[in-house]
Amino acid sequence: MPTTIRVELPQHLRTLAHVGHEVPIQVEGPVTQRSVLDALEAAYPMLRGAIRDHITSKRRDFLRFFACQEDWTHESPDAPLPEAVVSGKEPFLIIGAIAGGFD
Repeated sequence: MPTTIRVELPQHLRTLAHVGHEVPIQVEGPVTQRSVLDALEAAYPMLRGAIRDHITSKRRDFLRFFACQEDWTHESPDAPLPEAVVSGKEPFLIIGAIAGGFD
């Protein structure tokens, strides 16, 4: 039975996918970053290549992943996400990162 995961997207991805702030995604099997992103890209094909590279599936620069107020960006893509995300209590967040520095 699929699990419904809530995913929050940054503005540029919302615009690309023509969706609101949060989208529900049906995930089959274990709920991991990989399975959530696979389901998100299957539901919204226009996001393929915008979040992960087409060939390597590596996360695009300037995007970060958060779950339960913790940065999951550098966790294994196959690590199980927290129960609060799996149960739908908390969303999985894709955040647009900002780069900057000093002149």
